[in-house]
Amino acid sequence: MPVGVVREAVLSTLREVLEDARAAGDLKLTTLPVLVLDVPKKNTWGDLATTVAMNLSASERRAPGEIAEIIAGRLRLHPDVLERIDVAPPGYINLTIKRDLWFQVLAEIEAQGERYGRSTLGLGKRVLLEFVSANPTGPLHMGHGRGAALGGALANLLQATGYEVTTEYYINDAGRQMKLLAESVEACCRKLLRQPDVGFPEDGYRGAYVEELAQKLIAKAEAEKLDPVLSHLKRLCMEEAYRLLLDEIKSDLQGFGLHFDTWFSERGLFETGAVDRTLEVLKAKGHLFEQDGALWFRSTVFGDDKDRVVRKQDGEFTYLASDIAYHQDKLGRGYDLLINIWGADHHGYILRMQAAVEAFGYPKDRLKVILVQIVNLLRGGQRVTMSKRAGELITLREVVEEVGADAAKFIFLTRRADSQLDFDLELAKQQSAENPVYYVQYAHARVASLFRVAAERGIAVPSTGSVDWTVLNSPDDLDLIKSLSEYPALLEASAQAMEPHRLTYYLQDLAARLHAYYYKHRILPPVLERELDSQDHLKPVALEAEQGRKGETLTPALTAARLCLFRSVQTVIRNGLGILGVTAPERM
Repeated sequence: MPVGVVREAVLSTLREVLEDARAAGDLKLTTLPVLVLDVPKKNTWGDLATTVAMNLSASERRAPGEIAEIIAGRLRLHPDVLERIDVAPPGYINLTIKRDLWFQVLAEIEAQGERYGRSTLGLGKRVLLEFVSANPTGPLHMGHGRGAALGGALANLLQATGYEVTTEYYINDAGRQMKLLAESVEACCRKLLRQPDVGFPEDGYRGAYVEELAQKLIAKAEAEKLDPVLSHLKRLCMEEAYRLLLDEIKSDLQGFGLHFDTWFSERGLFETGAVDRTLEVLKAKGHLFEQDGALWFRSTVFGDDKDRVVRKQDGEFTYLASDIAYHQDKLGRGYDLLINIWGADHHGYILRMQAAVEAFGYPKDRLKVILVQIVNLLRGGQRVTMSKRAGELITLREVVEEVGADAAKFIFLTRRADSQLDFDLELAKQQSAENPVYYVQYAHARVASLFRVAAERGIAVPSTGSVDWTVLNSPDDLDLIKSLSEYPALLEASAQAMEPHRLTYYLQDLAARLHAYYYKHRILPPVLERELDSQDHLKPVALEAEQGRKGETLTPALTAARLCLFRSVQTVIRNGLGILGVTAPERM
């Protein structure tokens, strides 16, 4: 079930109760309302809560408390699902779930495995997700890495909730920046060949990578026996420099665990005449006008703060012209939603692109833009400001080589996209509870290690159908299961909000619950626990909590139930890490 077995049971009961109340004349209910379940802020208030009574107050023309009492009275006729129903002002209905129902969550996880949490929320909806789209004028830097991690996780998240997702990289391979790249590389080539200096472009591209490109192009020219070499360098710089950088970008993204379904060339928009045709369409619709020798897009009609130039006085197109043509192409491909992930410095660009979408006859919310704030790279709390290869920029490759793709992706996703992020290289390498990705991955590896030791002693992890759940009578047992039950709803909420960082919060919390449970409760006989503790990388925590296990009497039935519980936790951690594009190791 897309929202989980417990929530679905409660929702089904609520629907039945509302139908009964309508049939009995207690409520008018011309249509059944959309039902939403929330987790109360305090455990003492119950397991779940609904505001349906308050939502119905206006249409029923009655006080929400009165409606809540009607619904609560009928809910109390369902003791198979609900253990307690409480009404709280002004009309909250707090629900405590029957204990036996919680154990069905573990059976659901066992049955669904890697599909647990997935839903059909977006079934039939096509999404085009464009992200990274860095100019091929230099290597990918840290900011691109954060956008890449967000885009990859969001694609997985949307796919997990039923959307059909196409990922796309827009190659900015036209315009002034490509000319500057060529001139920068050519200047380096002349320097290396000890040819007359024609001067480095004032705002050209610098860094070791430019010289590396020059060396590769010289080698190519020599290999092709082009003579004299310099007569061909200009062409090579114009045609090949960016292609080499694009290949490097693709390699870096592959090393980061990212795959794009399509690579779309800006240059192609000009070569095929798409830019000219797009402007003709806008002109025919009355959305373009000429002024002072330039061609303007009347974007203020659609909410932009001022009209925008699409073709300058000298006849050169602006970036906006090709961007408009690109988005017309996107819209023409029939997607239900276009998502762009941009750097925060593009915030002023959103209104003009939404204006373009509206100008083509689509609602502006057909385009959703997510802005990604900057990353502050630290080492032991101190700012890192220079790259060996790219000068002022810290490259994504350098970060991945030092801390690994898993750590980089997870840490990039520990904050909302629109919040600045501090990324500490030393923290990302620590094997400690302070390192969030290590802490979560270790929880998965911990369970795997537990199972290996159990298997060596002939202790098997049973199926849920053979477990005596009555032995799981600790509040900690239910706390873990309740956390697992929230995973499907969390995925849907994260997908709807387009916020994968919610999943990192959830996984850190789930890992913390598992680690705390492991140290507090016996799972295997003491001799086996000591074997596991000797390999424990979180040993300081283990030593502090070691006394917690001593008061417990372990039985085979309790071992079986707890092993089964841990298997469910492991499955959910593995599934969640998979959505983030992070591996779930068996050993650490």
